[in-house]
Amino acid sequence: MTINLAEYPLLANIDCPNDLRKLDKNQLTKTSEELRRYLLNSVSKSSGHFASGLGTIELTVALHYVYDTPFDHLIWDVGHQAYPHKILTGRRDQLHTIRQKDGLHPFPWREESEYDVLSVGHSSTSISAALGLAVSAEQEAKNRKVVAVIGDGAMTAGMAFEALNHAGDINKDMLVILNDNEMSISENVGALNNHLAKMLSGSLYTGLREGSKRILNNIPPIKELASRAEEHLKGMVVPSTFFEELGFNYIGPIDGHDVNGLVDTITNMRNLKGPQLLHIATTKGKGYQQAEQDPIKYHAVPKFDHTETSLPKSAPSLPTYSAIFGDWLCKVAEQDPKLAAITPAMREGSGMVQFSQRFPNQYYDVAIAEQHAVTFAAGLAIGGQKPVVAIYSSFLQRGYDQFIHDVAIQNLPVLFAIDRAGIVGADGATHQGAFDLSFMRCIPNMTIMTPSDERECQLMFNTGYQLNAPAAVRYPRGSGNGAELPSVDETIELGKANVIRTIDNDQASNKIAILNFGTILGEAKITAETLNATLVDMRFVKPLDQTLINTLCESHDYIVTVEDNAIAGGAGSGVNEYILSQGIAKKILNIGLPDNFIKHGTQTEIHQELGLDAAGIIEQISQFIKR
Repeated sequence: MTINLAEYPLLANIDCPNDLRKLDKNQLTKTSEELRRYLLNSVSKSSGHFASGLGTIELTVALHYVYDTPFDHLIWDVGHQAYPHKILTGRRDQLHTIRQKDGLHPFPWREESEYDVLSVGHSSTSISAALGLAVSAEQEAKNRKVVAVIGDGAMTAGMAFEALNHAGDINKDMLVILNDNEMSISENVGALNNHLAKMLSGSLYTGLREGSKRILNNIPPIKELASRAEEHLKGMVVPSTFFEELGFNYIGPIDGHDVNGLVDTITNMRNLKGPQLLHIATTKGKGYQQAEQDPIKYHAVPKFDHTETSLPKSAPSLPTYSAIFGDWLCKVAEQDPKLAAITPAMREGSGMVQFSQRFPNQYYDVAIAEQHAVTFAAGLAIGGQKPVVAIYSSFLQRGYDQFIHDVAIQNLPVLFAIDRAGIVGADGATHQGAFDLSFMRCIPNMTIMTPSDERECQLMFNTGYQLNAPAAVRYPRGSGNGAELPSVDETIELGKANVIRTIDNDQASNKIAILNFGTILGEAKITAETLNATLVDMRFVKPLDQTLINTLCESHDYIVTVEDNAIAGGAGSGVNEYILSQGIAKKILNIGLPDNFIKHGTQTEIHQELGLDAAGIIEQISQFIKR
């Protein structure tokens, strides 16, 4: 994809932040305008995260203009908002490859650029990392500056407040920018706060503030009075003294789309001592009306014509697993008022929009707080409710301690609906659901189910919901195959596998049994037909169908397990452990995800590359038999 850089005369000459810093300050508004148009033009042609980046254009320009990056450390929380950062740091001409196989990473990534200080993907890590860098910078004594940019959504996580509390306690030099993209500021209030921010961050106020504290330090009653006067002065025009109580000097809120105002304020704050917090107000999707009006819809977009008034309508397709889960929730809630559905800020992604609207008193969005979500569910279960935690596989990792201590140890009836399990695709290593079977399988009291299609998925939701013990159903991103759904009352026998195909003994030179876990079953069916193998949909990772495994070991030469999870510690490992515990000598091949972090690409591309399509599975089995 080519973009005519002649349409962007300033941006065309910015190959790195040093080029940006050569511009006159009065050129920054024009630079921001070009950067916004370039982002709109590029992402509309390539797809990717969209609205967040549009909202951080001026902030990105100001930060790279004021700070000496990459010597100074700039950390973006999550990274959806970092596309403009990538454009200004030497990756402008490759932006069209973002989130595509072998293209730019969807988030800041250390291996990709020296300007990406922290590899990110999950929310609320920026302040903790920035504090560690600030401590290191102080010891290094080279006057290196540290900045963390965190969005208001990410500030809902406990980790962010743990970091703020620690930063205020140890009093290191750092700047935290709170990018508040939901609060609008009227022109008058915005102008007042911009003026105040310059004043409060300027040398005159800072000198008076610090000087008076030293002078009055030995006169506690007067010092306390002065401190109260300062607090009341700021409290009249500043929304909250909360951050001051944590030990931060709070400035703002100011207009996050006034690039010159940002430059003035950030320049003043750059050399302030101790922890600083700048609160800016921005509009998610700024500069593109449709994205401003519906920032959730335009958070991440397919390819689209940005001259049209709406995103293209996708062709009719089968329901996604997320949609099937949401529909199941509604059906159960119609019958059971004790159902309580919990999400850590992933209502849309987890298919819970309709449920949240129809059953608001049974719906709980706990914000980006996975640990709290799990223990909250434990409390609900103890109180007699029937909690269902809808959570992405890679996000459940953040609530692992609570998963063990607050649910499993107490054997509480909490159902985990684990979305985005297995290969997720374009979001890359931070979002691949590669490890959930491995980290859950070792926990006592757990029942773990891996549906092969949407019918099996709903059967497992039913089974887990009625189990009266901890249970997990893990399912992938994407759509099913059109299987007919069961009623909400229909369940399956605990630990019972399903034999799909048996070998034709008259034509079998090598007797192979394929044990499938999950939605790779379609590829496993092709493999079994090609190799004349027995095929079993195992359904349960825990408990395993041990009786069937014994039978297969007696009647087959080779046991092959297939799963969309890490081989290490996964479902196949469970089969290995059981067979070894029975003293059975058997040739076993485990097929799954390798022992490395999986890069971004489409699900199909990654499955093919890793040998998890039919051709790859056949090849791996054939090579194994030849050994």
